[in-house]
Amino acid sequence: MSQPATQQALRKEAAELFQAGIDAADPYLAVQRSLSTDGLRLEIALSTKNKTPNDNAPKRTGHWPKIHVIAFGKAACNMAKAARDIIPESLLAGDGTIVTNYENAAQIPGFKVIGAGHPIPDEAGLQGSRLITDRITNAQSGELALVLISGGGSALLPYPRPPITLEEKAQTTASLLACGATINQVNCVRKHLSMIKGGGLARFAAPADLHALILSDVLGDDLSAIASGPTVPDETRFDDAVAILREKGIWESIPDSVKYVLQQGTAGNIPETPKTDDELFNNAGHTLIGSNTISLKAVVKAASQLDYDVRVYSEHLNGEAKDEAFKLASYAKSLLDSGLNRPIALLAGGETTVTLTGQGLGGRNQEMGLAFSLAAERLALQGNWVFLSGGTDGRDGPTDAAGALIDPQSLARMRAAGIDPGARLQDNDSYRALQASNDLLITGATGTNVADLQVLLLRP
Repeated sequence: MSQPATQQALRKEAAELFQAGIDAADPYLAVQRSLSTDGLRLEIALSTKNKTPNDNAPKRTGHWPKIHVIAFGKAACNMAKAARDIIPESLLAGDGTIVTNYENAAQIPGFKVIGAGHPIPDEAGLQGSRLITDRITNAQSGELALVLISGGGSALLPYPRPPITLEEKAQTTASLLACGATINQVNCVRKHLSMIKGGGLARFAAPADLHALILSDVLGDDLSAIASGPTVPDETRFDDAVAILREKGIWESIPDSVKYVLQQGTAGNIPETPKTDDELFNNAGHTLIGSNTISLKAVVKAASQLDYDVRVYSEHLNGEAKDEAFKLASYAKSLLDSGLNRPIALLAGGETTVTLTGQGLGGRNQEMGLAFSLAAERLALQGNWVFLSGGTDGRDGPTDAAGALIDPQSLARMRAAGIDPGARLQDNDSYRALQASNDLLITGATGTNVADLQVLLLRP
């Protein structure tokens, strides 16, 4: 079943707008904007009030005799390459270390690169964590540990507190993801099961100077939540982690070793994660170099240039994916019913969640796309429209798709292929439904990660 020419054009424009958001989060350029050198000293631009740095940003300057570079997260390779291209060889303390997901792993001169599992941690990630902590521990007083952090770092750097095994920590993470826990809730638990997260990496770096360049994949850019905040203070406590597991109804099913560590922590037998007043942060600094907000602004600009009436639907889209899809479709219905004088672009950035009740394959963006199609049918959404929901890292859940790009004929194409879209949604099987209708958004690994973007284009 072919698509009308208008919808083909809309699909092309939606994909272009999504790409504009990805380009704005280019990790190589973000690092380049933040570092400069005269050959003898390094200058690091500082973000202010959680904004990315600009030409007028204040700078942290140091005559560090050795700079130890480590990078982890989905954008680690590109970030590390940018740092290596800027920092003089004479200042680098030997080869650096990179841990990234398998899809984004690439050989970078001057770095040992480890590909590891995401979203579920694996043995390669554990080995990478040990290499990073060994490396950063070698940084001496007066030297600089330059840490390049991007989204995905929580899963990519598993270093469970004894006696928790990697498998037991992975089981706990999978249970949290499956029950619809928010990213902040997942990170709170992971911080208290980890040797690295929640300021743990800063402990390994002391007494050296520490500075982190951070590409945010967290709404609101809470630095303690990005990659579970390995270099910043953590204000959550063991009690909070226990409360989350109980609230989600999975406390009784998690491994005994996890319960043991958390109970020992609440009893004061294991040190809490370091807090704001900990002296180990006296020589630590941080720069936010990119975020979902920055990418959403880039999409807004690109849509304006295409002569759309641009409306930001949400800067912090969250909640259950299928519920948010219905709300968005309802809002679009009200706009179409009132009559359009010109094309409208409804844009959003954020990160929804999915509570797994079925056995299918998909991710939050694919589920939102499939749910939007069904909501549009239920609401009798008329006119020319397309809807895109995609992860900026190019991977939505455990699939090769970034998300979904659907139009008014999507459900008809699914049914023509023998697919019941409602049943597929109920089984959390959005991938196979969208695959049947040729509505998967496939970008490949993008080398960056600043959460998700949504683009809904409406034409009269």
